[in-house]
Amino acid sequence: MLFYWNQDIVLCVFAFATLLSSVVGQSDNLGLKNGYITITTANFKAQIVRDAQVLASLSPAGGTFDFLPFDLISARAGNGQYHWGDITFRYREEGSGGAWTDGNSAAARKPVTSLKTGTGALAASNLAPTLPTTGPLNVTREWLNVSGDLGLRFTIENSGDSPIEIGSLGFPAEFNSIFTNRAAADTQRLCSLSDPYVGMHAGYIRANPVRGTGAALVVTPLGDTPLEAYRNLAEPSYAATGYGSQTFEGFYEWQVLSRAWAENEWAGVKPWNTPSSRTLQPGQTLQFGVRFSVAPGGVRDIDEAVRKTGTPVAFGVPGYIIPRGSPSQLFLQADSDVASMTSEPVASLAVAELSETSYSITPASTFWGRAKLTVNYADGKIQTIHYYVTKPAADTLGDLGRFLTTEQWYNDTSDPFGRAPSVMSYDYEARSIVTQDPRVWIAGLSDEGGVGAYLAATAKQAIQPDAEEVTKLEAFIDQVLWPTIQTDDFAVRKSIFYYDPSGLPQYSYSSAIDWTSWTSWNEDSAYAIDRAYDYVHVAAAYWSLYRVARAYPSLVKTHNWEWYLNQAYRTVIRGMQDDVGYNRLGLMGETVFGEILADLTREGLTSAASALTTSMRSRATQWDSEEVPYGSEMAWDSTGQEGVYYWAKYFGFANTATKTVNSVLGYMPTVPHWGWNGNARRYWDNIYGGKLKRIERQIHHYGSGLNALVLLSAFRSDPTDTYLLHVGYGGASGPLSNINEAGFASASFHSWPGTLKWDGYSGDYGPGFLGLVLGSGTYVARHPTFGLLAYGGTLSGTGDGGAAVVRTTGPVSRRIFVGPLGVTVTVDAGSVRSFSYEEARGSVSLTLAQLPGPPKAAAAVLWVETNNAAVKYRVSTPSGATSERLGWRIPLAANGDVVVELTKS
Repeated sequence: MLFYWNQDIVLCVFAFATLLSSVVGQSDNLGLKNGYITITTANFKAQIVRDAQVLASLSPAGGTFDFLPFDLISARAGNGQYHWGDITFRYREEGSGGAWTDGNSAAARKPVTSLKTGTGALAASNLAPTLPTTGPLNVTREWLNVSGDLGLRFTIENSGDSPIEIGSLGFPAEFNSIFTNRAAADTQRLCSLSDPYVGMHAGYIRANPVRGTGAALVVTPLGDTPLEAYRNLAEPSYAATGYGSQTFEGFYEWQVLSRAWAENEWAGVKPWNTPSSRTLQPGQTLQFGVRFSVAPGGVRDIDEAVRKTGTPVAFGVPGYIIPRGSPSQLFLQADSDVASMTSEPVASLAVAELSETSYSITPASTFWGRAKLTVNYADGKIQTIHYYVTKPAADTLGDLGRFLTTEQWYNDTSDPFGRAPSVMSYDYEARSIVTQDPRVWIAGLSDEGGVGAYLAATAKQAIQPDAEEVTKLEAFIDQVLWPTIQTDDFAVRKSIFYYDPSGLPQYSYSSAIDWTSWTSWNEDSAYAIDRAYDYVHVAAAYWSLYRVARAYPSLVKTHNWEWYLNQAYRTVIRGMQDDVGYNRLGLMGETVFGEILADLTREGLTSAASALTTSMRSRATQWDSEEVPYGSEMAWDSTGQEGVYYWAKYFGFANTATKTVNSVLGYMPTVPHWGWNGNARRYWDNIYGGKLKRIERQIHHYGSGLNALVLLSAFRSDPTDTYLLHVGYGGASGPLSNINEAGFASASFHSWPGTLKWDGYSGDYGPGFLGLVLGSGTYVARHPTFGLLAYGGTLSGTGDGGAAVVRTTGPVSRRIFVGPLGVTVTVDAGSVRSFSYEEARGSVSLTLAQLPGPPKAAAAVLWVETNNAAVKYRVSTPSGATSERLGWRIPLAANGDVVVELTKS
């Protein structure tokens, strides 16, 4: 992510734009001048616009928080601006095969015809006046009291003489996700974010305050209203709101039917669910609708709120991104029995019943990619659960490392920018390295869009080193990173590629590229050293090679571990100097600063550790005094939270740490879909790092892996809060899904239903992968409903009165957390093949092994952390274990396993 706006600048720009907009004027097509109708239920207070009868305000009963942008309703009263209560559809005469006719209640508004209300109806209207192309369809709308909840129901009647096929039917969904022209504190106070579960009759939309606390909202099917697709809506962009911008992503709609779109705009795209249509005979009516319900306890109560509406609920462990060879669990809660289950593609997933409501889901041994599990219930409801199957985790990482250091390896030593040898950005669609781009950082090995490749390549070595890859990366560090990307005083440049045709007449800049953009920096702008975010990537690269040099010293040839650790430390300190901007903000990936500090302390480098501690404490103290401490270079962001949380927790600023966890929960959902589960909200970074440049909800951009660090760390501090683990592990798994069968890692997946594919560029993938390296592992938790669960491993035994045994299967096999004991164990070499524990005794046993294939480590250093400072563990077996670096040095066998027994001292 790269954009040089801060909150104050954004406010000034949009304040001017708003003033301009007010001069120009904006239409009141909704009829706001005629006021509102207040409707109440036991659970809600709402207001609908009297003329249009669309929803303008929605608050939980007794509360003041409004899920809708009622404060901006006058700026959202024009034609083409959508609200709850609007409807879009497409129809044609059945069997004609002709073009679809569009209907859209928001396109050219006129006051609707108010109708008398029947039992349970709070307001009713006929939409004919605002639907100029209704043809034979007669559409009425009712606002209902549904057992204390608010309901929205449409009745569609075929008043013509011929059968009509309805090929599209959508309900626009509006929430107060407009950050434009708001101060950060106002955004936290007023705004909400929503995410869908595109799960057919089990589908729903969840919405919650941005701050992550307070009541949440769920929108579920009313009657036979499957959530078949989730379509992005085009709206005019007025200056007062900035639709489709960094400060206002835009809105989507719940699509019950989508065949008309699939045949046209979405042709050739594999949809989430099978597109369908409905036929309406002459005189026949169909009813569709949604139900609004409150989750009073907030995000953690969303599943319960959905379940209370009679909507089926699914809970998958460890989530919905599952490596081959790693069976997952699925728990279903529904009013009706399961009649059958099928997978698509056929046989991609094997289902085995474990109990009446739980199942084992095992990917086929050769399958890879998107898979859909369809659950058919006896009452006719259909639920789809969306999985993404990867190769076994270790194989996926191996593919990534090879691709990065072969296909993405740039070795043109005649390059005038000094980029060779290096791991560079890649265009998988063109099957070529990106040597030129008008956003110069993408080809310039810095900023997120250009650093993604080499950061992933180096971070991969920290958990799965490879001799050939390490050799190449050492050459990159000595010939490109240290002498060119970085200056001799440890400053980091923003790009080493730049646009200067007069200064470099021998270089052939592509004539197909528009070089007039502000992003086409000249040498001075590219060589600027004022962006603190860039220092994190460089420090992480050095730290990764430090870890390799410490655990596998034979792999490094040009420098020893001391050099790499010192380079990492000096880079962090340089990034905190006054001539570097943004260093008083939380920086994405800066959890690695904490790892550097830990390693300085373990190595006895007390002076460096003290200096780094002092620097970080200054920032944390500042954040603790701020109402909204997680800012960034953007007006609103989901990147500052990771750094703020890490140091707030480290220095004991408990209120700030808790506030930051809540902030992450405000934009990081969990639903039974691999794309949205644990997916931290990002929607603008493809503009700066992707090939397909547009504002859209990105799936598993780097925010997933980085924000997972916050939630997983918070869970380790409070193992009773399993919601944190469920969301966090989903985010930590995200970076695995980006890696394709060849090993190429895309920046993100495009969520718009007309695309649904991975971006062509590697872009800014690396920071998310760093999050996986720093946070992933095997976690054991005791869930209040589903019992003992393992994330990143397979579990046998319940732990009740005996040992629970776990085989690790995740991408990071050097970190385990035993939730019932509050114990974290990490090793710096080899892997933890399996472990067991006895809760009553508090004992832990680990089986350590070498990584598959070379290299071999002579020993592993093992560290144990506990939630209770009064509880200490010691290594009782093997007898050859010795103290080292504040942990234990465990000799490893060249072949075979080593069992380590940990007991309370």
